[in-house]
Formats: sequence, structure tokens, C-alpha cells
Amino acid sequence: MIAIKNATLVMRDHLIPEAVLFVEDGKITGFGEMRTTPIPENCEIIDAQNQFVGPGLVDIHCHAGDCHWFNQEPLEAAKYHLSHGTTSILATLYFDTPKADLLKQTALVQAAMKQPEGTNIVGIYMEAPYMNPKFGANRVNNPWKGPICKEDYQELIEAAGNDVRVWVVAPERENIESFVQYAKACNPNVRFAVGHSEASPQQIEALMPYGLCIGTHHTNATGTIINYPGCRGVCVDETVNYNRDIYAEMICDSRGIHVDPYMQRLIRKIKGDDRLILISDACWFQGSTPEDYIGVTDLCFDFQGQIAGSKLTLDVACRNMMKHTGASIVDVFKFASYNPSRAVGFLDRGEIAVGKRADLVFVDPWMNIQRVILNGVVKQ
Repeated sequence: MIAIKNATLVMRDHLIPEAVLFVEDGKITGFGEMRTTPIPENCEIIDAQNQFVGPGLVDIHCHAGDCHWFNQEPLEAAKYHLSHGTTSILATLYFDTPKADLLKQTALVQAAMKQPEGTNIVGIYMEAPYMNPKFGANRVNNPWKGPICKEDYQELIEAAGNDVRVWVVAPERENIESFVQYAKACNPNVRFAVGHSEASPQQIEALMPYGLCIGTHHTNATGTIINYPGCRGVCVDETVNYNRDIYAEMICDSRGIHVDPYMQRLIRKIKGDDRLILISDACWFQGSTPEDYIGVTDLCFDFQGQIAGSKLTLDVACRNMMKHTGASIVDVFKFASYNPSRAVGFLDRGEIAVGKRADLVFVDPWMNIQRVILNGVVKQ
């Protein structure tokens, strides 16, 4: 048994200072204030030195780590994010890939998930194949613009199997419901997200009974319907804000480019802290940085100079969220661990509770990672 002492435990809605936490066989077996919780003899002692100890971070939307794409070097990408406290990550594949290549990438990630070094790769976030061709990075290279037909998607859905936790769809695309129905039949636990879309509220809400419960990178790569010149209508972002059952992903970069800090505060006020998810959407496009963004280090640009995701890790995203919104350390652990876990059905992690996975991070007050424990094993 491991006893982590002198910790400030970050719980779902409060802190426990001067605490001890017990880990055995990869699970949390107990915790409490040190003054009332004796440490058994023969424990392996880890002194947290009054650092915050919270649940491991859970990134459900990530394409790359440092200079490594998940669709090419998944183990290297996973290792990089683990060093930044992400103990569970969904390798994200993208729509700018023909079917044969997307099948190869899926198999590559599935193989990596079985390797000891890929323990923190816990599934696939499929930001493909059926997006709206008008939206998204590298959209000029979208090979999935044609009609949606079973002959095209059946092999991909079956090959991905239960490893896909989320399929992103543009609900306005003709015949998208047939794709959603088949994906759900093959994997009943899968979730769906609305992304790269200009769908109406009615088109989005029609897919919610199938498990559409996530808004992909909220306020990015979505359209705006104009009811009348000068009169704004309602579209994807408004639908995500309105529906309580839809989680809102946010890319929280240092300058507030993806989501303006005022918008971050507004979304938080509308959605509430139980429906916000911080994601990295980390990529590794090699496009040149436009002059207006010189000096910004956590944004990524495609070859047309368009913003193409970020170069974030979740620890940095948490720190940015604290800065932009005044969120507490308890809040950001909820946004980056508990909420994403619940959104995709990982009920065994994302919080400090007896019986949960011992995925833990030690951090300072500004979310700088000091130590990482994955499934009860010290990794850093």
C-alpha cells in the first residue's frame, strides 16, 4: 500500500488540507485528514510536501503531443501528454484523411493502446469523417464531401469498434442519421459530438436521443444562421449553450484567441461548471504564424495561415482558465478531469473517491505538474 501524506486533496467541490491518501492495486482505498487518519505500518510513504493532489487529467480531444501526431507516433504523443499530467487521453483522428489511411491510423492507435507505454491512450475521438466541408482546419483537403452512404462508412465503423468513444458529426449533412444509427448499433456506448457544422437547433436535437452530448471546440468552426439581414439567428453554439445535456468543449489558450476570455466567462455562466470540458485540441501543423500572432506559443496554424488547433497541454489550459475566468483549482480539475470523464462514460476515474483509479497528479497552486501517478504507479 502507498500512503501519500501532507497533501491538499482536490475533491469535486472542496479541498482537504493536511490529508493522507491510500493507494493499493491501482485503486484509491481511502483518504482523510492526517490528524484523524492513522497510516498503517509497512506503507510506502510519499510526502506530497503540501502540494495539491488531484485526479489525473483527462483530455478527450487531442491530435498530437509536441511534434508527434497520434496518427503517426501515438506512443510518443501519449508520453508527452502524460508528463503534463494527462493520465487518460483520446487520440483524435481527423477528417482530412481518405478512408484507407483513416483505417490504417485507427489500427495504429489501437495497437498503441495495447502497449505498456500507451496505457494513458484510452480510446479514439473520431473528428471524422462527416463534417461540413465549409469549416475546419485544412478543409480544402476534405475527401468526405460526397454523399453519405453505408458502403463508405461501414468498414470504418466496424474496424474502430468499441475503441471509438466519440464520433463528431455535422448534423445538417444529408443522411447523417443513417451513419449515427449504424455507429450506435455497432457500439452502444459511443457518444456523438456536433462539430465543424452550421446545423440548426432542430437538426442537432434530433441526434441527442442517439447520444449526442458534446459540442466540439465550442464557438470554433461553427456557422451562424442569419434570419434576416442584420438579425442573427441560432445555430450550433446557441444550441450547445441552451441544452443542459450537451457538454461544451473549450480550447483555452493563453491569449484567449479560440475563445475570448469574456466569452469563456459567459459560457461558464450559461452552462454551469458541470458542463464545461477543457481540451487541448493539440496539433502539429507546420504553417507559418501570421504577423498578428507573432509571439503566441500555444496556437497552431495550417498552411493557409488559419488557426488549426493549439499546442496546449491540459495543465496549461487549466492555468489559462484560472487566469481568464477566475476559476479555482477545484474548478479546473472538474473541467479537465471529472467532466470529461463523465461525458465519455469513464466512471472509474476523474475524481478522488474510494474505488476509483489511482490516476493522480501533484501540482502547485498554478497547476504546474510536480508528480504523476498512473494506475497506482509513479511515472514522474
